Amino acid sequence: MNVREEKDKIGSIAIDEHALYGIQTVRAANNFSISNNYVRLELIYAMITIKKAAAIAHKKLKLLGDEMADSIIKACDMALNGEADHAFITNALQGGAGTSTNMNVNEVIANLALKLSGHTFGDYHTIHPLDHVNKGQSTNDVYPTALRIAAIKLIRSLSEECSRLQETLQKKEIEYAAILKLGRTELMDALPITLGQEFGSYAQAIARDRWRIYKVEERLRQVNLGGTAVGTGSNTNRKFTYKIIDILQELTDIGLSRAEYPMDLTQNNDVFVEVSGLLKALAVNLMKISTDLRLMNSGPFGGLGEITLEELQAGSTIMPGKVNPIIPEMVTQVAIKVMANDNAITLCAASGNFELNAFMPLIADSLLESLSLLTQTLSIFRTKCIDTLKPNIETCKAHLDRSLVLATSLAPYIGYENAAFLIKECGSEPQKIRELVLQKQLLDEDTLDKLLNYRHEMTYLD
Repeated sequence: MNVREEKDKIGSIAIDEHALYGIQTVRAANNFSISNNYVRLELIYAMITIKKAAAIAHKKLKLLGDEMADSIIKACDMALNGEADHAFITNALQGGAGTSTNMNVNEVIANLALKLSGHTFGDYHTIHPLDHVNKGQSTNDVYPTALRIAAIKLIRSLSEECSRLQETLQKKEIEYAAILKLGRTELMDALPITLGQEFGSYAQAIARDRWRIYKVEERLRQVNLGGTAVGTGSNTNRKFTYKIIDILQELTDIGLSRAEYPMDLTQNNDVFVEVSGLLKALAVNLMKISTDLRLMNSGPFGGLGEITLEELQAGSTIMPGKVNPIIPEMVTQVAIKVMANDNAITLCAASGNFELNAFMPLIADSLLESLSLLTQTLSIFRTKCIDTLKPNIETCKAHLDRSLVLATSLAPYIGYENAAFLIKECGSEPQKIRELVLQKQLLDEDTLDKLLNYRHEMTYLD
């Protein structure tokens, strides 16, 4: 293997002559070799977009030569097309508040630009990762800005998936509007409801999630780009600060704006906690819905059996024919993961010190993971579970008929204590309730029959 030698103040390292990355990336890869969990490409691409916007701004302001700026811009386009994905090798969890990720991007873009302009990799006298690609920037304003851009793009996708799931649940609400079933509180028999009402409630919960997630994009649009290291704008051109924001708006199709107080966004990460909290709320609703579906699907002979989920794969290596509710189980695990990520984001945001938070890498990885997981999970949950489940109408009817809800329905007419006495007297034979009511002359037969008919005024579907 032919190598090139790169140097920094710490020393020198031999690097594969064809490697797009440089010495700082190699040091980071060695120092943080804790897993194969690399920085998410959504964050990398957002950072590359910032580098492209910076080069365009510097070209417009005559702060970089046209040829150099054009090479950097073209290099960014190549990277955004996926041509350099293999070169982004820093671990998601790293010290330095994201500096290693920023350097990885700077080095890759610099070397691609060198190649485009006819120079060899590592010829940083011609195009330098810091002096040119990172010109007017700091990790401390680039990294949080990139995270905001990446998060907004994923939020838009997640909001759309929430809308699709809501619509599917509402279709089920209409489709199952006449299917009476037994309602339950604390897993115990309660009062009659319809299966449609159950799905309507799920739709309402997801509708709230959709709206909250859609609106939270606004909280991420302010960026501290141009604030550089501590938010004061040191070592950058003031015109560049405003120009790059305008260019980023065009490149991302996001209404970004410069923070009124850039130091605030450099220091504080409560906005990411807020976003994560809304993702956790969605996770809570998904977990609740999934648990209900698992219980309603339980059986097929020893459980509730009120619905049947689509059979997707064999469920046991020892019990022939067993099929498990794998999609709701997957959704539940994703929900728990999102809740765990929210806790990590909360702790990281609270652990910042003075002018910077050193734990931005974990905030970024956790937030982007939650957004990606939820987006994919909602799609699978909708298409492989909600869309395809079937109601078991006769089973719903049987559970209701075997329950003691009639006594509860009669309570307003015969009194709570009398209704409780009826339940105790009839034991496990609810059909005796009518006989006992007439025997004890609690109601006349005509009135009782009217109440019984009221209970069944919504007929079962054939």
